[in-house]
Amino acid sequence: MTSGSVRRAAGLAIMAAFVVAACGGGSTPAPSEPSGSGGDGASGSINVSGSSTVEPISTGVAELLKETNPDFNYTIEGPGTGDGFKRFCAGETDISNASRAIKEEEAQACADAGIEYVELKIAYDGLSILTNVANDAIDCLSFADIYALVGPESTGFTKWSDASAITRELGSSTVLPDADLVITGPGEESGTFDSFVELVLADIAEERGQDATTRPDYTSSANDNVIIEGITGSPTSLGWVGLAFAEENADTVKEIAVAEEPNGTCVEPTAETVSDGSYPISRPLYIYVSTARAAENPTIGAYVDFYLAEGTISKVLETVPYVNLPADELAATRAAWEASE
Repeated sequence: MTSGSVRRAAGLAIMAAFVVAACGGGSTPAPSEPSGSGGDGASGSINVSGSSTVEPISTGVAELLKETNPDFNYTIEGPGTGDGFKRFCAGETDISNASRAIKEEEAQACADAGIEYVELKIAYDGLSILTNVANDAIDCLSFADIYALVGPESTGFTKWSDASAITRELGSSTVLPDADLVITGPGEESGTFDSFVELVLADIAEERGQDATTRPDYTSSANDNVIIEGITGSPTSLGWVGLAFAEENADTVKEIAVAEEPNGTCVEPTAETVSDGSYPISRPLYIYVSTARAAENPTIGAYVDFYLAEGTISKVLETVPYVNLPADELAATRAAWEASE
């Protein structure tokens, strides 16, 4: 049997076990089987690192898989997309979680190390712009406002109102309060940082002849929980995280509606607005799988088969507030995975 056949065989056996367990319990809807032939279940281990945003999805999939495969073991860590790719391209991990697509220099590092991989889109996420629940002065910010507060020209601003001149230059009439501006957000090692810059700041920065980046003088962390703590620690805070972490902490942080254009329509970040495209700060989420490691270790392929099986991600996303891929995009992801064997 080829390594690809072993991988597909393991996947079917795992799915069959999941179906039996779900039907026996009578309360959990069972995903349908992925394509493949019958065989052994998962009894080995996998090592996954990367995005803290994708970590809850990959962990949820692993937990479901282990319910019917007690000898399946996993290590899943979330140091950040960039740090995850460093480990992945050094051959230290099997799968890299990513909240953005791999960068050219990261892909080159993998190529230089002989690491071949397949990119698999698995869900969508929105980025939530946050402040403290006590901050009733701000309910909506446009991209122009966010650039004025967090972009490369705002270095040294200590109050929200310090950004007012830039907002006016950009055509915004938003009134920014004369209050302390305490910013906590992802650092450069985080895919959330990269997505934020690309989606919100880059176009305005380019138009103004500035580098596409944030101001450097804010408290940064790859740990979303640390960012949430920073937001709750100041009554007039500002920051950003993935939608899931914001929703999980909705009682302690306030999500700010966002308008793409100055003085435009304000849209709240929700699963529905991310899914229908009306929320302007949304992004795809990925896993990257080492094809060589998957060929050597059938458990990796079995895990990915289970990940992409009908109903698996949807089941996980019942408790993790990301957005399912449309059917055609999920089909494309499965086809990419099939082609990689």
